[in-house]
Amino acid sequence: MKKKLLIIEDEISIARFLELELKHEQFDVTLVHDGREGLVRALEQTYDCILLDVMLPSLNGIEVCRRVRAQTDVPIILLTARDAVMDRVAGLDAGADDYIVKPFAIEELLARIRSIFRRVERNDGNEDVLQVRQLLIYPNSYEVYFEGNKIELTKTEYDLLKLLCENKNRVCTREMILETVWGYETEIETNVVDVYIRHLRAKLKTEQNPYIETVRGVGYVVRE
Repeated sequence: MKKKLLIIEDEISIARFLELELKHEQFDVTLVHDGREGLVRALEQTYDCILLDVMLPSLNGIEVCRRVRAQTDVPIILLTARDAVMDRVAGLDAGADDYIVKPFAIEELLARIRSIFRRVERNDGNEDVLQVRQLLIYPNSYEVYFEGNKIELTKTEYDLLKLLCENKNRVCTREMILETVWGYETEIETNVVDVYIRHLRAKLKTEQNPYIETVRGVGYVVRE
């Protein structure tokens, strides 16, 4: 059965391009150009994913996202302007699952959509997923996705990131990290933790609000 996508986009050229490309990829596509109409469609019908522009007539995309999320868990991908950082933050806070910045290649959008469908399938299998903003950790499969893309981690990097996410909003001291990740009997010095934190930060690059914060003289914390 074809996956059903709802596109809510008021720029006619972009909307038509998306419609044609996604139909070519064998999706069942519904297209609307107005925020209020898009909200009605999203709530009255069942879709596998919604592609939602932020700047829409009658009702902006952030508000559409918030209202849809209040009633359904349908995956939502925001379509945002290149410089609209606050739109992206507001959209994620409103419940969007991912975002993609205009202009974008259709191949990237398709990858984001496939990634979201994989997440949904895993969640349907009742796997406990660790999530911090756009970072998802699947403990059963040892897979990590960041902003819709799978990232490769060494076992130590994975164990360290998982520990920080399991304790999100709580500071993990360097000593606690050493004991948990490397073992109680380890003779490794605490500065090794700093090295691995740098490795993780390089793989979790973000424009603002870094995922791993340093608490000077104490350790590290991952915050929502």
